[in-house]
Amino acid sequence: MTDDTRAAVAKARSDFLEIVAAIRPELHRYCARLTGSVIEGEDIVQDTLARAFYALGTSPETPPLRPWLFKIAHHAALDFLKSHGHKLTEPRADLSDVAGFDDAPDPAVVRAALACFAELPLSQRSAVILKDVLGHSLEETAETMGTTVMAVKAALVRGRAKLAEMQREDAPKRAAPRADLERYAALFNARDWDGVRALIADDCRLDLVSKSQRRGKEVGMYFDNYAKANVAVRLVRLEGDLALAAYVGGADAPAYFILLDFEGGRVTNIRDYRYVSYIAKEAEFEPC
Repeated sequence: MTDDTRAAVAKARSDFLEIVAAIRPELHRYCARLTGSVIEGEDIVQDTLARAFYALGTSPETPPLRPWLFKIAHHAALDFLKSHGHKLTEPRADLSDVAGFDDAPDPAVVRAALACFAELPLSQRSAVILKDVLGHSLEETAETMGTTVMAVKAALVRGRAKLAEMQREDAPKRAAPRADLERYAALFNARDWDGVRALIADDCRLDLVSKSQRRGKEVGMYFDNYAKANVAVRLVRLEGDLALAAYVGGADAPAYFILLDFEGGRVTNIRDYRYVSYIAKEAEFEPC
């Protein structure tokens, strides 16, 4: 691939991401609730947009963007759940449930914690998210799921009922290196960039989600932008794991999150979500 071709592809990708920017937060709300995680939800959004960008390059026509992207996201989520060992088979919906269907969105569904959605069978999960959380019509929901309106109604009745009974269980998913995170945060907030860089492993990987990726020595340049920005980080528990919340300009609420992996006290992986800040609106976290 020549330099001109690479530049053309990069520009096309940038233009595509700009076009879908308004739809992206809504896609994330759907994917995050399907998986029960804002982080895994964003992984699926990334996969969805990559599939869509490739498909556009091989298609003679541009399909209606919003419903098309939701279809791709739905199938990308199914692939993700299958690859992570989730069983997707379930009994066929009992259409007698439709007798109890109410077309009005259920406010309790909108308020439900992300983890609750993951406990529902997949068809119920998709239906309540698309209809009650995102406000799609019954017809749009059926189109995205590849099913009938009657089946959607039955899934909604059962899904709403199960969510109403559910209790959220909070449990850490894995032990996190609290001392390492605290040391990193202290150096970051003190603007001791040499000290922060000293914590970075030689083969550290950086993922500026939706923007760029770096590895090794190039990761050190990542902190040059932070040296010019009014950003402070604080330790939080995000979906059961310890993470860093980034506060911009002294704001009371975090603008985005940063995930770090450590090995032997040094940072081996950084995932910075500053360019997909809509995650902060969906995230369930607690200050530490």
